Parts: sequence; structure tokens; C-alpha cells
Amino acid sequence: MVVTKSLVDNCSSCDYAKKYFYRILLIFLRSFPGNQHRSSIQFHEDFQIVRRIIDSTSELLSSVVVMCANSTTIREILLAAEELGMVDSGEYVFFSIELSSSDNNSKERWRMEGDTDERNEKARKAYQSLLTVTARTPDNEEYQNFSREVKSLAQSKYNFTFGSSLLSTFVAAFYDAVFLYALALKESLPEKPGEVNLDGGNLTRRMWGKSFRGITGDVTIDENGDRLADYSLLDMNPETSKFEIVANYYGANKTLEYVPGKRIHWSGGRLEPPPDTPKCGYDGSLCPDNTLPGYAILSIVLSSIVVGLVVVSVIIYRHYKLEAEIASMTWKVHWEDVIVMAPRKTRGSMYSLTGNKQRGSQLTIYSDDNISLAGGVDRNVYIPTAIYKNSKVAIKPIPRNKVEISRPLLLELKRMKDLQHDHLVRFYGACVEPPHCCLLTEYCPKGSLQDILENDQIKLDRVFRGSLIHDIVRGMAYLHASELKSHGSLKSSNCVVDSRFVLKITDFGLHALRKPCPNDSEDDKDSYAHWRKQLWTSPELLRMERPPPEGTQKGDVYSFAIIVHEIVVRQGPFYLGEDRNYSPREIVEGVRRGGGSPLRPLIDEAAVEEEVATLMRRCWAQDSADRPDFPALKQTIRKINKDYESSNILDNLLSRMEQYANNLETLVAERTADYLEEKRKCEELLYQLLPKSVASQLILGQSVIAETYDHVTIYFSDIVGFTSLSAESTPLQVVDLLNDLYTCFDSIIENFDVYKVETIGDAYMVVSGLPVRNGMNHAREIARMSLALRDTVMTFSIRHRPNEQLKLRIGMHTGPCVAGVVGLKMPRYCLFGDTVNTASRMESNGEPLKIHVSPATKEVLDTFGTFELHCRGEVTLKGKGKMTTYWLVGEKPINNNVQQNTVSTMTDPSVAPATQQIQGQPQNLQNPSNQNCTRNVLNITGNGAPGNHTLTLSPSHQRNANNSTVHQSLPSENVPNHAESGPNAPLLLPAGSIP
Repeated sequence: MVVTKSLVDNCSSCDYAKKYFYRILLIFLRSFPGNQHRSSIQFHEDFQIVRRIIDSTSELLSSVVVMCANSTTIREILLAAEELGMVDSGEYVFFSIELSSSDNNSKERWRMEGDTDERNEKARKAYQSLLTVTARTPDNEEYQNFSREVKSLAQSKYNFTFGSSLLSTFVAAFYDAVFLYALALKESLPEKPGEVNLDGGNLTRRMWGKSFRGITGDVTIDENGDRLADYSLLDMNPETSKFEIVANYYGANKTLEYVPGKRIHWSGGRLEPPPDTPKCGYDGSLCPDNTLPGYAILSIVLSSIVVGLVVVSVIIYRHYKLEAEIASMTWKVHWEDVIVMAPRKTRGSMYSLTGNKQRGSQLTIYSDDNISLAGGVDRNVYIPTAIYKNSKVAIKPIPRNKVEISRPLLLELKRMKDLQHDHLVRFYGACVEPPHCCLLTEYCPKGSLQDILENDQIKLDRVFRGSLIHDIVRGMAYLHASELKSHGSLKSSNCVVDSRFVLKITDFGLHALRKPCPNDSEDDKDSYAHWRKQLWTSPELLRMERPPPEGTQKGDVYSFAIIVHEIVVRQGPFYLGEDRNYSPREIVEGVRRGGGSPLRPLIDEAAVEEEVATLMRRCWAQDSADRPDFPALKQTIRKINKDYESSNILDNLLSRMEQYANNLETLVAERTADYLEEKRKCEELLYQLLPKSVASQLILGQSVIAETYDHVTIYFSDIVGFTSLSAESTPLQVVDLLNDLYTCFDSIIENFDVYKVETIGDAYMVVSGLPVRNGMNHAREIARMSLALRDTVMTFSIRHRPNEQLKLRIGMHTGPCVAGVVGLKMPRYCLFGDTVNTASRMESNGEPLKIHVSPATKEVLDTFGTFELHCRGEVTLKGKGKMTTYWLVGEKPINNNVQQNTVSTMTDPSVAPATQQIQGQPQNLQNPSNQNCTRNVLNITGNGAPGNHTLTLSPSHQRNANNSTVHQSLPSENVPNHAESGPNAPLLLPAGSIP
């Protein structure tokens, strides 16, 4: 222990202080653990000597320095100790003695006005190793009242103002001393006056061993006449730089009590008192001498020089090599070296239409049973592709007309060219030749991860999902470790899959080329696409007014968490549940707001593994500091996949290909079933467009050659006044009218051996006798069909004009013609020949609700002997001259032996009114317009022998007005040769033909 005295003039009390305060310090030092070693006590009055004393503490084997000096001297001593490193080491403790207590929080003892800020700061640091011992200031109410009375008395009698400072404890001690003297004097007074003993020794002895309650508290004088006083230990708080009471010593009971919630701040960052002996000893002898000999130092210096020269040489070499590589521009691509592939046409019908120059029209439809699989089809057909240096590449246009080449851009292009990894898309180069500015990257035919996740036909089991996630982590870990540092736009559409089903990261780096030119208009910020592409952006980047295009590494981790959720849930990005149908803009705004419960995708705890759910929550944490980096994620994913992922690359590849093959097998079965169903539908549609025989030839891949038919009957009809009716109706009403009418017509002609050729406007063309020949029955089929259509029109109701009668004009002609398929696109089965023209002339020269028949058709109908025709006379036909034509009135009875209920003709309304009709409910043919198309059906039954055929009404129409059954025996020679011959062949007659 080294004690210094205050360097003040006339310090007559220092001899006493040396003894008195030495006792006080021993009291506090006993509270410290370890052994105490007391050095010799010295008194010096020169600052240089003081510094030498501080420097020689090691020789004195002292680690505790006690100072009895004024504040200036203490400050100089502590500054000297700080310069000697005694403060930073924390191995020395300094004590100072203050005779009087003061307001500890009212001043900063280390600061000296007029000194430099640097020295004041050093002093503040040095004072952290100082502990101060001072008289304890009472805190009872009695002392507070005494203090106020003293201050008031000083102001009133001596005009002295204390201010806000505390009253010195010497004043209270002086008060207690006078009180002690008065007590001793009182005891010395005799019972009888006049015997007062005022001897000083007598009064002094009466003060010894006395205790009483004073202003400062309990006052105790021991047998030696010394007062057992109370003291406080002060320590400087580093945060406030002011001294605080940390312990109190009570002399009456000799106890040291620490203030609750306070602790001593030991210098050097220690949490406990320093050891008795410094770590290296007082003279440093306990630490080994690590000094090197001269030759070793020389060797180190020479080696350092050599190493420095080598490093400098390598740096220079790499610099020149880098400059040479930059100047060579290996990334540059010339457009003439790029072979652009033609864009794939949209996959439509699998029918192949071909034609040749042979006579007629040939149309071939190939129904290939081979079907392309989703996995084998280039799903990303929207990406232009090309061939560059015998490699198929993807072309990504640069959204600007001209590219400014700068040195930072050249460096980044070189880094992109050198960056190669199994899970990063390879960068082939860039073309900066206007107008073909583009980037060439590796082409991955399986499409993006987003395409795979949205394809329900591709099954992803746990192994497959784990492999995809692991591929993303591997690629991003390598990217973060490279010079690019981060991705900035990581999302499922930027994760592509190659032919080996290995996932690779794309669209990283070169942000200066990927973003649009500043002069170009930016995306519409209210558009769906603008907000949807931000679903993968982290909240801290969303809050930035201008986030960096390269993003941040922690932002990439957040994007990775959203992708993992996509893979696990397969409900699209940021799935929130069925009941929370938010728009992308609402989701982005919710993520940007954050808060105590930030918006995040929904995790189904029952469907998602606990490890994966925990991984996602860590990666999309609100605080970016809480998110792990990709090297740590790599270790985590490896632990999750350890049970089903092999470290062997070949095993992993085979496992993926096996899973892919299983998916393809399921996909083949599903696609084959879909294909067969579509094929059936196409064939049915084809049978509606073309004759069945012709369509069958086309399906079998056979060519359809035009064919000549010697005898056919052609039917033409139109609506009289259709032009004026159309002019008075809306287009939709006209469409509804024609649709209702032709739907009704189509339902009727299905019962006859005819083929509808086409409908153009109000024109309706039907033929019989082709493409399947039916002898001479074609005229009979057309005649019966015409009668049925005429009768149907008479009961047909127009939707928007229900009170108006539709007037049908019919013409028919028999003769030869040629039929064949015309055209490759929208092929048509057409008829050619004079017969077509004559039939058309018969229709155009006819009259409403009448059937105009040519002489050739009449000649054929007469052979049946059942049709009633009236001669019209000579009619001048365009291109034909004069021709005698006929009206088909109806089909007359087959045999006159039947009584009143025989089969008779339905006469033309313009010629003679109709006679009886069967009162039974006619058969209803429903059509979409709810129009009633009626027809009566008769069946001819027999055993096929002549004379054994019976004409019978259908079951629902077998009763006539007299409730009797109609039967008629016909000779076999009178039975028409129907296309469907046989004992049970039906004979269909038009409505109203039964009188």
C-alpha cells in the first residue's frame, strides 16, 4: 500500500491523517479476498516523485494504491497510472480519502476546467479504477431538519448561501462534539454548588466510553477516546461518469453493508476484484520471454519481403490477366452465329390434311395413336430458342435498343461467363448488336418449377420435393458465395428444370441489362402482374422506396421460404386458405405493413412435416437477422433428407429418373384415355360434316376420289319473303328463326334415306341416292321427305312473329351428278352437274307451300304408283327453255279396297282442302326452339313373301276416329323397295297422309 500526502501548504494535519486514514482503509481492504501486503508509507510533495512512486509500485509489490491528497494531485496520479497501463490491465485499484462528504452526483471529479478534452477523457477513463472513502452522510429526517436550520441560520446571521450543495458532515460532527462536551460537563457538575471540577483531564475521561444519539446518528466513543464513525465507499458509474455509494461501513457494530442494486465497477472490464498478484507478476517475471534472437528477426524480415514480393507479383499478374480477359470479351456473341429456331405452332388438332394434284380433291386425316406427353412437350414454348455453337440456348431479349458498355458491366459479364455450377443456369453470352440485343442462357426443356407445380398430372412425393428444395439451396449457396453475392429476383418461375430433372436457378446477375431503359415506360403499377411478381419479395425490401435490383442475401432466404411453401402445398404462391381470397396487391401491402403478427402463407400442420414447417418459419422471419443463411440451410436440408437421399450423385439421378418414369406411365394412361375420347368426338363431328362412308375412308387414311352417280334426286327449298322478313327482324331473331327451322328439318330427314348437303341462308339442299346408291328409291325418299317438310312448315311457329305463316318453296329433280370432297381447309362434300342446276331452277320457279317436280322425277315417281302429281304446264326455265313441270300433291292410297280409313293423300291446300285426319295424338319431335314437328309413322310387316305384307300404324297411332285398327294387305310387288328392306322394315309417311 502506497500512501501519498496532499501537496498543500501548511499541512499540519497530515501526520495525524497518515495514522487515522490508514486505519480506515484497513477496514475496507479486509472486505477484499486474498492476502494484503503492506508496503512502506512514504510522503512526497513533488509530481515527478509521485510519478516515480506510481511507476515503482511493482518494486513495492503493491496492487492497491491509497492516496491522501487533494483532487488535483489525485487526478495527476491517475493520469500517470493510465499512461503506464495500470488502468486498462485491471490489476490495480486506487483509493482516495475525502475528509468531508459532499454531493456525489453534483459534479464530475475527473473533469478539470481549462484542460484539454483529450486529457479529460483520459482522466474519465482513469477514474474508473478509483474508489473513494468518505464520511457517511446521514439520511434520517432529524439530520435533514438540522441541515435546513444551519443553512437558514447562515443566511440570516452571516449572509452566507449554501445553494443546492449538501451540508458538510464537519458541521454536524462539530455539533455532536459540542453536545458530547456538554454531556461530559454535566456529569462533572457536583451535587453541591461551588465544588465544580473543570479540569481538562477530568472532562476528557468522562467523554471516553460514552454513547449517545446525535445529529449524525449514534455516536460512540471508545475507551481510547476515538469515535467509531460511519464511512461510505464510492465508485464511479461508467454510464453516468459520476460517483455513487456502493457500500457503507458502520463503526458501532463494525459491519460493512453493500447498497442493494449497486456493484463495484472494476477497471479493465473485470467482474470481480483483481488478484493479489498480477498475471505476469509485479515485474513481469511470471510471463515467459518471447523475444527472438537477432538472426531469427532477420530471417523473418527477409521472408516477409520475399512473400510480399510474391504477393505483389501475383496481384499484378492477376490484374493484367483480368484486363486481358475483359478486353477479349469472351462473352460477346455475334448474331450471325445464332441460328434462331422457328417458334412452335400451337398444338391443335392431330388431323393431318394433305392434298395432291390428282383429279378431284383428296383429303387425308391421320389418326396417330402416338400422343405427346406433357413431360416431352416443350412447355415453355413462349421462350425463343436458338442453336449456338451446337447447343440449344434460350434467348432472353434485352429491353432496350442500345447497350452502353461500361467497365462495371464488362466485369459482371465476365463473372457471369465464369460462373458454372450444377444448379445454376449456364450463361453463354450476350449479343449487343441492335436490334438483336439479347442474352443467351442454357435451355431447360422441362420448363419452370412453377409450371411443374401447376401441372396436377405430375406427382411429387416427399423424395422428389426434397430433391427440388435441396437443388435450390445448393445453387443459392454457391451464388451467395460468388462475386454476385445475391439473386434479387428468386421465385418459382426463375427455377427451371433440365432434361435430367435437375433444378437450376436462372435470371440472376446483369440487372443493368435486365431492367428496362429509364426512358421506357415502367409496368403498370396497378396491374395484376406487377403485384404478383412481388409476392416473393421480403418485407424489408418492400418498405424501401428504391430497393436494390440485386436484392439482399436475407431477402433471397425469404423468397426461398415462399418457394418451399409452393412446393409443399402446390396451391400457388402465398396460399392463405380457401376462406382468404386476397389479391396480390392486398397480400403485398399486408407483408409490407408487418406488425406483431405479420401476414404469411398458411401452413397446414397436419400435411406439412414439422421440420419443413419450422424451416419455413425461420426463413420468412420478420427480422432479417433471424433468418439463416444458405450454408446453414444446406446443413438443415441435408439432415431432413438424410433418410431418403443418397450422397451418391448417380443414385440420386437414377431415383429422380425412376420417379419421372412412374409419372410418365400414369400420364400416358391418362393422356391416352383423353386422346381416345377426343378422337371419338372428332369422328362424330366428322360424320356430321361428311357422309359416313366418305368420313370412314378419310379416317382410314384413304383418298376420296370424286365419283359419278347415274341416278340421284336433288331437293332444293327456300323461304318466300325471307329477305323482307330479315329486314324487319334483328340479326339475332333471324339466327334463332333459321336455327329453329333447320333443327326441325334435321330431325325429320333423319327418318329418310337422304343426305343433307348444305344450308346457305334460307336455302336447304338435300340429295338421295349418294354416296350410297339405293336404286330408284331416291325419288321416293325425296318425295316423301318433301311432303313431310311441307306439312311441318304449316304448323311451324316463328318466335318473334307467332301469327305469321312461314312459306316454304320446294323444287326437286332427278338425274346424274358427280360428288366429291373440295378443299383442304373446311372441306366440303359438293355435288356437280346439270342436275344440281335444274333442281335449283325448279325451286326458284316454284310457288309457296308447293312441291315443284321436274319431268324426270315424275317419271321415276310414276313407277311407284302411289304419288299424286298434277300437271302445271309449260314453264320457262333459265338456261333450259320451256319445260312441262308438275306439282307433287301427296301420296295416294295403296289399295282402294280399304274402306274410309284407307291411306289417302294429303292434298295441297291450294288445290283441295284436306279430308279426315287421324285423331290420335301425333308423335312429337322436339327441337331446341320447342317447335312441334309432327309425323305419323307406319310400319310394313310381313314374312317377305308376295302378298303377305301388312301396313300398320305405329303403336301410339293405331286407332282411328272410330277406335278401329287400320290394316291393309298389300301385294309384294306394290311394296316400295325401301333402302332398309326386310320383313320388319319401317315405312315412314308424312303427317296428314292418313285421312
